[in-house]
Amino acid sequence: MTEFNDTTPFAGPFSTLDNPRMEFVMEVRLQFPEVYSMAPHPFGGMRSAVLVKSGTFEGPHLKGRAIPGSGGDYAYFRPDDVAVFDARYLLEEDDGTVILLHNKGFLWGRKPDTMARIRDWAFNNGQPVPHEEYYLRGNPTFECAIGKHDWLTKHVFIGVGERKADGNCLRYYALV
Repeated sequence: MTEFNDTTPFAGPFSTLDNPRMEFVMEVRLQFPEVYSMAPHPFGGMRSAVLVKSGTFEGPHLKGRAIPGSGGDYAYFRPDDVAVFDARYLLEEDDGTVILLHNKGFLWGRKPDTMARIRDWAFNNGQPVPHEEYYLRGNPTFECAIGKHDWLTKHVFIGVGERKADGNCLRYYALV
């Protein structure tokens, strides 16, 4: 039996039933300038794929780069104009630790025309859409070897994202 080893970098106070607490973990900036799409999709809507070309991440206890070509985001744009994303790619911490990030979440517009404008921005080099006009949230999980960063495999995380001209910026928080 493996002995439990608490390697968490969080000192508390911790969440209670009446007071959930979030703590900033890292900001991930990804560049994926090439976009591939499948439309019309047999289930309605469309599928898109973006492959990670480069990126960085940094937080109080982590810093490194996204491994180019290690994965991407395969979003399904549902007929109700909600994008359901499913991203997997590798991060490499400055100490050499390889971390698999698997992020699932949603992107949808707060105004009726927002998603059309986001698609135009993403697929046709259209005008940027202000962050306050859309919801981009994720629920990531992480995998890595047992050791210094395995605390990533023992917490619940949420991500708040912002679309950029050539990729995304996501800030991840742990529920502590």
